[in-house]
Amino acid sequence: MAKKIFITGTGTDMGKTFVTGLIVKKLKENGINAAYYKAAMSGNERIEEGTMLPIDRQMGGARLSGEEEMKAGMLLPGDALYVKQISGIAQPLGQMCPCVYETAVSPHLAARIEGGPVVLEEVVRGFEEVCSRYDYVTMEGSGGIVCPLCFDERELWLEDVIKELSLSSLIVADAGLGTINSVVLTVEYMRAKGLPVKGIIFNRFHPGDRMEEDNLRMCEYRTKLPVLACVEEGASELPMEIEKLLALYEDGKDI
Repeated sequence: MAKKIFITGTGTDMGKTFVTGLIVKKLKENGINAAYYKAAMSGNERIEEGTMLPIDRQMGGARLSGEEEMKAGMLLPGDALYVKQISGIAQPLGQMCPCVYETAVSPHLAARIEGGPVVLEEVVRGFEEVCSRYDYVTMEGSGGIVCPLCFDERELWLEDVIKELSLSSLIVADAGLGTINSVVLTVEYMRAKGLPVKGIIFNRFHPGDRMEEDNLRMCEYRTKLPVLACVEEGASELPMEIEKLLALYEDGKDI
């Protein structure tokens, strides 16, 4: 059975995808059969005829082919592509996210505009398929923890997916001003909803910055959670020992 973890954030644009990419990269570089998954992605671009993936351009400009072949007009899952690019995993993009939207809004609103609402059973089925093929699966959330995935056809929130999959979470937060409030509120909300949290990863951290270093201490004090890593802006590696990273993943329930 695959070991799993969920990555959420204190809000949008906290760097969840960036940090998730570094996590998956760390696993891959240590010989781990790793994969990525996300229930829904918004704000994606459409494939144009003859499009080359950014990861392929770095490798000589090969056109989309084989497992990565995507027809003109299809939406390219940007977050999944970024994680694939930075980590070097071979997982096909088509396995990484069942619900991809073009409009850059919350998934429930994007589905209202474009059609194709997020369906819990489909998300679980896709996750189960990935878990059957890989040993460590890192699932990333959409936006912050309070994110509506579907509302019109059926009410579905991000927390419902986390509960259904019995996942523990890591919280990604910006190291700068205002993070004490956002971290503590996120942790308290998740605890109230019965969502286990293993720790905090601070992004855009500047070593020696007195305010940011104090933010870390205050967040640990108020939440009683460990700060697992501090990722500097533009970092190319996750500053965490592989043994500590692997210990964060859990078997979860057999879905």
